[in-house]
Amino acid sequence: MKNAMKKIYLILMLFYLYAPILVLIVLSFNEARSRVVWGGFSLKWYADLFSNETVMSALRTTLIIAFVSAFVATVLGTLACLGINRMKKAPRTVVMGMNNIPMMNADIVTGISLMLCFMAFGVTLSMQTVLLAHITFNVPYVILSVMPKLKQMEGSTYEAALDLGASPVYAFFKVVMPDLMPGILSGFLMAFTMSLDDFVITHFTTGAGVNTLSTLVYSEVRRGIKPTLYALSTLMFVSVLVLLILINVRPQKKRDVIE
Repeated sequence: MKNAMKKIYLILMLFYLYAPILVLIVLSFNEARSRVVWGGFSLKWYADLFSNETVMSALRTTLIIAFVSAFVATVLGTLACLGINRMKKAPRTVVMGMNNIPMMNADIVTGISLMLCFMAFGVTLSMQTVLLAHITFNVPYVILSVMPKLKQMEGSTYEAALDLGASPVYAFFKVVMPDLMPGILSGFLMAFTMSLDDFVITHFTTGAGVNTLSTLVYSEVRRGIKPTLYALSTLMFVSVLVLLILINVRPQKKRDVIE
């Protein structure tokens, strides 16, 4: 009875989480604009999506900002982890505590503080300020993902590589990086996802003429969301789902080969 209740609870939770996404996917194939009347199966909203320059421009801007900010934040976060790991226990604890503060802060606090910072230095709000803001709030998430892998790694392997004649750079990329790669990849994906759907920080740090998907959806809500955005959301959900499946299947294949 207890196991049955656990399964029912899990099914209900998953249904609660994914039912809205399922409704959105169904509506993206609805011929009618109505959300309550089924007008027949159609792909016209997907055709409208690729012909809508406003949406495609916002999508391009969003992907550029998400990819560049995630990449830079991953590099900075990984280097920060290497430095933090070399610290003594007391300063390392302080730095990690400071690293957790931005993640616990409300987005509106981070967004307003970054906006005021840019304005204080006379920086005009633009796509560059959005990019800097995204890098700033992504770095703590990368550190949180990479640091556990760094702690699990045996430092003796790196020293052994140096004793065998490897240069520090060669030993780092051949010994340290493979062990850190799962954490680095996880941090990159987390940073990419956080940047992709961020609205509050983007709203406060963006300039005139710069539109991301989140700001576009916000402006569309006041006039009524078009089904074209349902199609876009469906494609993004499917892309992320396929990416997650590939990332999880690949390590499983490696384990099967080793066994």
